[in-house]
Amino acid sequence: MADQRYPNRRDLLRIVTAAAGAAYMPVLTSSSAPAKSDSRKRQQPNIIFIIADDLGWADIGYHGSEIQTPHLDRLAERSVRFEQHYVMPTCTPTRVGLLTGRYPSRYGVTTPAYGKIFDEDTVTLAMALRSCGYDTSITGKWHMGSPPEWTPRKYGFNSSYGYFHGQIDPYTHLYKTGVPSWHRNDRYVDQEGHATDLITREAIRIIESNGERPFFLYVAYSVPHFPLAEPDEWTSIYAETIKEPSRRWFAASVTHMDDGIGRIVDAVNRRGLRENTLIIFVSDNGGQKSWHDKQQYKGRYAEKPHTVLGNNRPLRGWKGEVYEGGIRVPGLVHWPGVLKPGSLAAPVHIVDWMPTLCKLAGYVPDPGLKWDGRDIWPLVCGRTAGGEPRTFYWKTPNASAIRHGHWKLIVGKQENDIELYDVAADPYEQHDLARQHPERVKDLRRLLAEVSADDRQRRNSG
Repeated sequence: MADQRYPNRRDLLRIVTAAAGAAYMPVLTSSSAPAKSDSRKRQQPNIIFIIADDLGWADIGYHGSEIQTPHLDRLAERSVRFEQHYVMPTCTPTRVGLLTGRYPSRYGVTTPAYGKIFDEDTVTLAMALRSCGYDTSITGKWHMGSPPEWTPRKYGFNSSYGYFHGQIDPYTHLYKTGVPSWHRNDRYVDQEGHATDLITREAIRIIESNGERPFFLYVAYSVPHFPLAEPDEWTSIYAETIKEPSRRWFAASVTHMDDGIGRIVDAVNRRGLRENTLIIFVSDNGGQKSWHDKQQYKGRYAEKPHTVLGNNRPLRGWKGEVYEGGIRVPGLVHWPGVLKPGSLAAPVHIVDWMPTLCKLAGYVPDPGLKWDGRDIWPLVCGRTAGGEPRTFYWKTPNASAIRHGHWKLIVGKQENDIELYDVAADPYEQHDLARQHPERVKDLRRLLAEVSADDRQRRNSG
């Protein structure tokens, strides 16, 4: 019998096929276009962008997971839910795409990276929104440059709190090498508590202390990225339902994060800001299969192998790969009174949020920014059906991929390492059609060469 927690093949085919045509369900229920007069300040929405770390497609309740996410599930019921929200296969690239609107390979970033990431003339999302009067804050993971030079407040954030590196021990807040990472306003601090609670607490503080200015709050959780350590309050929920210990830790970390998100939404409600606050939730990449290291984190996890972590079913692949399981993630956008809840089947990409949010804030970009993303607000709010084919691009050290319309080409390191999929007819990527369609492969390789022409080699790996 098929596992009913996951969409069956017919359902997923319906979702993906709809994206090739008029793929829109939600509609706009009130005007959201920012005015150019003084009234613009009243119309600019507060923006809360929440990003999970390594949350797989099947790791969230409303996708049929065994993991309990009641707060996200309720939010999803009242949101536009993305059926095809694409990101990059790993953390730094996705975050760079979010903050610049450009494919991270434009900066030479194709994998988790340190050192200097951005060019001197880079305009980040935080910079753009701050220039429009926003108070800008980050709480959680940075991972887009190394301290002390390349830290959040250098790139448009009025306040920063959390950790600089790509992963930390949730209690000691140390990076895997043992170096400190926790900071406030780009300066190291000692803080007690679980990272999830601290990140949530700071987000609530920012919401409750906000004045008349609109705010941009970037909440970057550390979970469910390894290493995982959760109190009994959360692991006990799964004592009888999940046998594998590491999957139980994983599930507990997600439910813990979900509780934090619920508290953030409650803070917005207490301040009476719900109707003028836009909330976006995504994961930074697909779930990771497993992890075990006896030396990192001073050996604290030597006897705690993370044998089973994320779940991307029914999609193929894992974090770090350009198959759908590595790059297609849960996502939603919520704005009560403005967006009608529904499901959006048309594909979108993390690089789309920069132009979209800038447009909502009233920011006029310089043409020299060369955004790869596009303003998807007309698609999200129903003013366009989104039927025209789009092109999306991914690059990792091991492979490149391009999707145009419903065709997706994957090119590996070797010249003949080519795969072609019709992701509308074959969303699980089970049938490689490269040999059957040599001309389409040729066309897509030409398109891939054109799109990747602006990429750079990594200048500084840190």
